[in-house]
Amino acid sequence: MNRRLSVVALLIGLHVFVGVTLIPDLSFRLFGSVLAWGYLVLSAVLMRFGVLVRGAGSALLAWSGLLAIGIFSSMAIFALLRAFVLVLASLLGWESAAIGRDSALAVIVAVAAVTLFGVLNARRTARVVERTIALRDLPPGLEGFSIVQLSDIHVGPTIKQGYIDAIVRRVNGLSPDLIVITGDLVDGSVADLADDIAPLAQLSARHGTYVVTGNHEYYSGADSWIAEFERLGMAVLLNSHVQLEHRDARMVLAGIADYSAELFRPSHRSDPVAAFAGAPDDVPRILLAHQPRSAKAALEVGCDLQLSGHTHGGQFWPWMHFVRWQQPWVAGLQRVGEMQIYISRGTGYWGPPLRFGAPSEITHIRLISAA
Repeated sequence: MNRRLSVVALLIGLHVFVGVTLIPDLSFRLFGSVLAWGYLVLSAVLMRFGVLVRGAGSALLAWSGLLAIGIFSSMAIFALLRAFVLVLASLLGWESAAIGRDSALAVIVAVAAVTLFGVLNARRTARVVERTIALRDLPPGLEGFSIVQLSDIHVGPTIKQGYIDAIVRRVNGLSPDLIVITGDLVDGSVADLADDIAPLAQLSARHGTYVVTGNHEYYSGADSWIAEFERLGMAVLLNSHVQLEHRDARMVLAGIADYSAELFRPSHRSDPVAAFAGAPDDVPRILLAHQPRSAKAALEVGCDLQLSGHTHGGQFWPWMHFVRWQQPWVAGLQRVGEMQIYISRGTGYWGPPLRFGAPSEITHIRLISAA
């Protein structure tokens, strides 16, 4: 309760800060100032609903609340940056009414631009990102093996069936050998979202589609979702592995439960050792792990490549600069010891329907032999 009160107090304080520092310098008349303050009050109220809304709640309330979070996030950041600039200008003796007015207008324009571009970027179907990953001792039969990675789609309040249909069409157009989904498919219950996620049953790949759980599956009822994924024809790797045979070559594909799974289901404790138990070690070993920070444990069990998501690449500025507080990497192909790890920026988005500086992706990976 104290934590919730602290968050509420912080949000109210930030709204007051934005109002006090911006509205007077915008030179509104009385009516304009009242409207501006009214918007900030409405923003604070809508943000509360945006945090709470899930699944099949009111579409209007979901969009309003989640957009309010995104808009105010940008507004607060730009207002804080403006305050810093004004303090610096004052110390340098450059303070003037024109600087105050022009910088206040610049904040409004910047917020509008980030919001408009962010919404358009988030709502478009994710572009295909081509990645070539070289693995040591890759058998000739696996040369050019193609994997499509989806991650962090977050079917929920604002991501519905049409959004998923478009992703499925784009993925199937790539004719991959394998499709993997590295967690956070949903935000809501099976009862609310079964129709919206149903198009994923149409995903088509030579060796099928494999899924691992992300943290949001555990927020939404992991057991029910695991059963639903399986019903849709997507195999769930829950601390387990399969061997795939391709052109007389073999590879091991393993998957682990989300890094935080045991907080919700102790029996789902993320366990790379169990995932690879009994797997041969003389073939390529690929691990699906929702969070990048599983990499250390994956390296210890002789994994060659880990595919992850979770970070969204930060989703929209400036939050990509804070991801490293929780995860070792933000996005892209990284290396830890002899193991490589690819972190997707995500195929959908979470919360505010915004992407700015971190575009969504459908990752098309081709395996080649390391020279």
